[in-house]
Amino acid sequence: MIRVAAAVIENEEGLLLIARRKPEKSQGGLWEFPGGKLEEGESPEACLRRELMEEMGIEIAIGAFFGQNDHFYDAVHIQLIAYQAKHTAGEIRLADHDQYEWVQVNQLMNYEFAPADIKFVQMLMQA
Repeated sequence: MIRVAAAVIENEEGLLLIARRKPEKSQGGLWEFPGGKLEEGESPEACLRRELMEEMGIEIAIGAFFGQNDHFYDAVHIQLIAYQAKHTAGEIRLADHDQYEWVQVNQLMNYEFAPADIKFVQMLMQA
């Protein structure tokens, strides 16, 4: 099982940050809530702070636990753990993604998300 943390990041205007995976990456071309794989002994919160700085050059304040989704890509089991977060500092510089957008919740349905992230899109749309 691969444990992955994802952040549902909101800015001052209440928009959510989504990012598109580079074409050559696994799930390339699909949108996701940014985050990354947990390292051995790392908490999801610490992982998110590290990954968002490494992949996007931004700092976030971690909020409440948002949800968990267990998804299987063929034989690979992904446990996706999501937290709400606020963007606190930094201008976005992309490393693992080729595009990002700040979107309203009702715009999420206009993007094709990675399968493991779809549960969180549905939860946000129903809130």
